Amino acid sequence: MELITDVSRGAWLLARAGAFATVGGTVGTGFEAAARILHPVSADREDRSIEDEWGDHPNVESAVWPWAEVAARTGKTMHPLVQWRSLTGRPNESDLVFEDGWRVDPPEEGSFEPILLAALTEHLAEATSTPDDLVAAVWGGWAELSGGSTLAVGWQGPDEPTAEEIESMQRYVVERRAAHHDEQAAVRAALAVERFDWPHRECLLLSMTLPQLADPTWLDRARIGTVADLHHTPQMLWPEDHSWVLASEIDWDSTIVAGSRALVDAVLADDRFEAFPVDEDSDLTWDGDLVNG
Repeated sequence: MELITDVSRGAWLLARAGAFATVGGTVGTGFEAAARILHPVSADREDRSIEDEWGDHPNVESAVWPWAEVAARTGKTMHPLVQWRSLTGRPNESDLVFEDGWRVDPPEEGSFEPILLAALTEHLAEATSTPDDLVAAVWGGWAELSGGSTLAVGWQGPDEPTAEEIESMQRYVVERRAAHHDEQAAVRAALAVERFDWPHRECLLLSMTLPQLADPTWLDRARIGTVADLHHTPQMLWPEDHSWVLASEIDWDSTIVAGSRALVDAVLADDRFEAFPVDEDSDLTWDGDLVNG
């Protein structure tokens, strides 16, 4: 995975950017079809008959749910532009708790589950002639890529620290802060390249391949050069033949695939994905869910 400094490789897509907060503004316009894949949610069932000293309950079961499971419990309707807040009836993105003990986390935003991405590569490979030549756009604002993260150090122990422990900790803090400053400076220097200026989202461009993404553990080893780790799947991804685009906008809890009708139909027919057909003008904001209000 190498840093691409020639941002003109994204010029074709910039010319097709649609209105912000629409499908076309997320993945580009002019494709035959598009699908929206909802990011699944993590669910844990608590044993509410047991409570620890902090008032928490132990988890006795875990699962990954599609949004449809939540809709069945909240009485809401699943449709292509369903929004999590409308589905849950909650004004924020806190955990959703049901009376039978299940607690559901909000869906992941800005990153596509690597296991699902690996499954999707099967369809993406069929739809491109350049599976070994992909361009990935990754938002440069992620903490590990910005070179501006902060370091917090605290004390944790059963008792108050002794004078010797305090002195040792103070030395450690000074040393660690200096090392952290140098690490962040190295990230900034290594990534000081021209950015791909997708509307409202300044991104770095990286080289990738579909075989690489077909391994769901690839993020465990993902690094840009020698100084920057990568902890998120790309915000945008396209092959050199421009046959399709995949996009996971940093504020959305769904991923868009745009390309040929055959590609989108294959994604919609695959029950590994909770996917719906969308148009390039479809509204992906919270207000876009006109069915659930």
